[in-house]
Amino acid sequence: MHVSFDPWSPAFVADPYPAYAALRAAGRAHWFEPTGQWLIPHHSDVSALLRDRRLGRTYLHRFTHEEFGRTPPPAAHEPFTTLNGQGLLDLEAPDHPRIRRLVSKAFTPRTVENLAPTVRRLAAGLVDAFVAKGGGDLLAEVAEPLPVAVIAEMLGVPEEDRGPLRPWSAAICGMYELNPPEETEKAAVRASEEFSAYLRGLIAERRTAPGDDLISALIAAHDDGERLTEQEMVSTCVLLLNAGHEATVNTTVNGWRTLFHHPEQLAALRAAPASLSTAIEELLRYDTPLQLFERWVLDDIEVDGQVIGRGAEVALLFGSANRDPERFTAPERLDLTRPDNQHVSLGAGIHYCLGAPLARLELAASFGELLRKAPAMTMVAEPEWQPGYVIRGLKELVVEV
Repeated sequence: MHVSFDPWSPAFVADPYPAYAALRAAGRAHWFEPTGQWLIPHHSDVSALLRDRRLGRTYLHRFTHEEFGRTPPPAAHEPFTTLNGQGLLDLEAPDHPRIRRLVSKAFTPRTVENLAPTVRRLAAGLVDAFVAKGGGDLLAEVAEPLPVAVIAEMLGVPEEDRGPLRPWSAAICGMYELNPPEETEKAAVRASEEFSAYLRGLIAERRTAPGDDLISALIAAHDDGERLTEQEMVSTCVLLLNAGHEATVNTTVNGWRTLFHHPEQLAALRAAPASLSTAIEELLRYDTPLQLFERWVLDDIEVDGQVIGRGAEVALLFGSANRDPERFTAPERLDLTRPDNQHVSLGAGIHYCLGAPLARLELAASFGELLRKAPAMTMVAEPEWQPGYVIRGLKELVVEV
């Protein structure tokens, strides 16, 4: 029943939702041989397993690779493995709560609140320039520059150093795709080396000359004498950029494509911009940028009678969970006023997105500016999708204003 689940097919990437419906109808757990994973398509299961401590993003806090029946990553991947393995997204207790507690002391709600004027200023400047030239590629000219600029401002990256940030991030995120090709792996390793070296230099500068930025705050953060190691700070900064901009960029362009395909909903939003925060949650649900989230099974679990044993890997299908009719009324319908929108696009449990408030702030700023300043914006042509499936987004989105 899962023959239609083909994450390497351009047709599937363009519209995975019929395949998701078939998966949900066929059962609650499906073995997928090409990746050696159990596919989990239902909202109730995805939501529960995100919170289930019998699963983990890593297994190395309890087992060696050999004990877990897994092959260690190649030695050539070490720069990526170290960078990724010390980030919050891929840690479990006791390291995860310790690092999250320390990072939370630096990345506070007040930090996000204080960033709001900067986010609005950056969004306004990008949209003003975009409107003045009559439109263009919304992805390259508004969606991408905004979150990268915000994270760079937050970290205190000088403007002249910001050029490589987006390419580094894109290269590293390529490693999260299913069975990435060798060239993608090599690019991720190179970017990990270069990005890590740059951040180590920046951290060294902030140790001698602290500033009003997140890196300085991460250096200063402590809890009963505990502090972040340099590697933990580097991994945290990379995660903030990668997770912060990939989700925001793709939610922006996927969301606008969705709105253009639902002109009556777009017209209603333009007429009632106060409902924008609710609309953003629906756009996150309707076409989530993160389609799949992987977890290791640390102790046997059971999904609807199917035992999934220790050592297995589950693929939680966020895109399917967000269209599950058992959880959402008329899930295939875009409803920008949808109440009680418990989508899983930002995760759940201990790995719930740390940057969710910042992502929502950026989305509100860019969507709000475009709704106000480009009220007649239209899509020039149907865009193509990037080949990646796990992080799903468009190659470009050309519009006229």
